[in-house]
Amino acid sequence: MKSQSYKQTFINILKKSRQTVLLCTICVLCACEKEKQQADLIVTNANIYTVDEAFSKAESFVVKDGKIIAVGTTSEISETYKANDTLNAEGQTIVPGFIDAHCHFLGLGLNQQAVNLVGTKSFEDMVKRVLNFQNENNKEFIYGGGWDQNDWEDKAYPNKRLLDKLYPETPIVLLRIDGHALLANQAALDLGNVTVNSKIEGGEVLVENGELTGVLIDNAESLVMNHWPNPTRNEMVNALLEAQKICFDLGLTTVDDAGLDKETIKIIDSLQVAGDLKMRIYAMVSASESNLDHFLDKGITKTERLNVRSFKFYADGALGSRGAMLKVPYSDKPGHLGLMVTDLETLKTSAERIADTEFQMNTHAIGDSANKAVLETYTKVLKGKENKRWRVEHAQIVSQQDFEMYKNIMPSIQPTHATSDMYWAEERIGEERLKGAYANKQLLDAYGKVALGTDFPVEQVSPFLTFYAAVARQDLKGFPVGGFQIENGLSREETLKGMTIWAAYSNFEEHEKGSIEVGKFADFIVLDKDIMSVPVAEIPEIKVVKTVVGGEIQ
Repeated sequence: MKSQSYKQTFINILKKSRQTVLLCTICVLCACEKEKQQADLIVTNANIYTVDEAFSKAESFVVKDGKIIAVGTTSEISETYKANDTLNAEGQTIVPGFIDAHCHFLGLGLNQQAVNLVGTKSFEDMVKRVLNFQNENNKEFIYGGGWDQNDWEDKAYPNKRLLDKLYPETPIVLLRIDGHALLANQAALDLGNVTVNSKIEGGEVLVENGELTGVLIDNAESLVMNHWPNPTRNEMVNALLEAQKICFDLGLTTVDDAGLDKETIKIIDSLQVAGDLKMRIYAMVSASESNLDHFLDKGITKTERLNVRSFKFYADGALGSRGAMLKVPYSDKPGHLGLMVTDLETLKTSAERIADTEFQMNTHAIGDSANKAVLETYTKVLKGKENKRWRVEHAQIVSQQDFEMYKNIMPSIQPTHATSDMYWAEERIGEERLKGAYANKQLLDAYGKVALGTDFPVEQVSPFLTFYAAVARQDLKGFPVGGFQIENGLSREETLKGMTIWAAYSNFEEHEKGSIEVGKFADFIVLDKDIMSVPVAEIPEIKVVKTVVGGEIQ
């Protein structure tokens, strides 16, 4: 009996020991679980290009309250954090959300409500689209945009005669793709009492054989547009929300809208506060005298989604409409130099006002003469002033001796302009000047950074076309073989930086966005292909699987 009793006692002790071990194990596991930090989202098993200073890669990161709180390997993150939601990327590529450093966000949205003339192959094609649009919409005023006579067999400017015949009483304005020229019918010209004798500084009213053609270039556009009805608030709201949808679908999380007025900025702010507009917007204020007075007095406006701290100026027009200001005449139009849209004295006086504030001056300059004028103005007024980050928008044609001035002035460039213009640019400016045109790499070498954008809706919205054009310098058919002036192509790393961290830098926002790093907004995109390693020809076809802004999937 004693033997059985001892045996039973031993068994009982063993059971208790096992229970104790099990209990201790449970306690340890619970303690470990309690020690894990709570977060909102954990991203795991990803191919992440962080775009940090070392251009390092990672597998996982953690998001809390809209910001990144940790970056590392999947195992490191899993051991330390737990979250309400987990995104298993299953090896897909993640990069910071794209920033378009120069676009027209509102313009993109408004274009969805107008006649789309992009890709038309002739003036007759344009007219057909106008007819179809009006048959469906029956507008009192017809507005459209996107035509480019350089894409037509007959590259001459269109004439209003046919529009006058079809719509003698309905005003029509059809904007050229770059926004620097328009075609108006007589009913529209009559709104501004435009005649063959109408003149305006920085603009041109085209007349042939003593008659109005209907084409107005640069500042001459205002002769009609100052009398054109403004969009209603409802139309503006719908335009902004439609533009947001288009941009989110393509992986854009911040846009620099190059030219907004006070009322539009108020609408943007109200929509962001209400939570309807999630897009982050860097607003360049249109540089009218009243806007300068208002915003310089008000000071910088900065929220998590809106940054108002820059002014958008125009030095000259566009190359496609021969409005770009050149040092010597156009190769295909003897005696014609282009147009200075803003006179040099106004540029200088405005620059002096802005230089003494925290605001940024961003000036459109296409031609070599315009670039020189802006660079010299900037250099003079910024002497002794550090880290102003003033930008030249487009910096399209630069004389070799003028590149040096870019060492203290940031180029904001659009790679797809090169691949859109390469078919006819040499005809416009000649072989020698072309060497300093669309010189992305040379501009990067001069300043050390470039901010990349599209100028949409002048170009297509897709940042993948921007990336492709920057790297390949070819069109979608692979023309030209070897790339257009490929010596000015950018590497993939340079291009990704230009679309993320350098673009953020150009907006004074590099400490809050532009890379996947601790403390920054959780703005990132998931791609279906690795943009840094797929064959170059496949880059335009990359799809965005998810766009995330502040940790929220859009």
